[in-house]
Amino acid sequence: MASVVSNLSWSSSSLLQSIGERLNEGTNLPNNKRVFVVFAQKKTKKTRKIILKEDMPDLGKKGQLLDVRAGFFRNYLLPMGKAQIVTPLLLKEMKMEEERIEAEKRRVKEEAQQLALIFETVGAFKVKRKGGKGKQIFGSVTAQDLVDIIKAQLQREVDKKIVSLPEIRETGEYIAELKLHPEVTARVRLNVFAN
Repeated sequence: MASVVSNLSWSSSSLLQSIGERLNEGTNLPNNKRVFVVFAQKKTKKTRKIILKEDMPDLGKKGQLLDVRAGFFRNYLLPMGKAQIVTPLLLKEMKMEEERIEAEKRRVKEEAQQLALIFETVGAFKVKRKGGKGKQIFGSVTAQDLVDIIKAQLQREVDKKIVSLPEIRETGEYIAELKLHPEVTARVRLNVFAN
């Protein structure tokens, strides 16, 4: 039986015939009887390489490369316009888009670093408040106060959401942090004086 398998010629038209003849030669069967060999193959799963055009909660994010079943692509993703098949041209465009996005991220980070350098070299921002007993001041210094001071002194627009201040209710020197970028934080000194 092993010699039969090693001597097989894999032409599609004569495959079964040659196997049947060789089995008949190796076995002592009467001439009127033939041996039929049946090969069972597993059905292969047909998949398609696709790129998502929009975010899909159970599948992936926009621009992600995925392997999905051919029927799912053909019957759902393609008619709904949610995906397209990967082509070399599309891969090239995606790579160029990713490079453009990375360059933009680097540029934004560099601008944030330059702005942080400006904030740190200015020195301390002076804040005047009406004084109470000892070092106490009336009210407190808020993030909006710091934003207003920066705008007045440096002519820079800063969102108050990025300002992190300790609780300031006394005179003295404090450090505020400005989160200009996820990777860049500027530390700014505040001097609080009583009138």
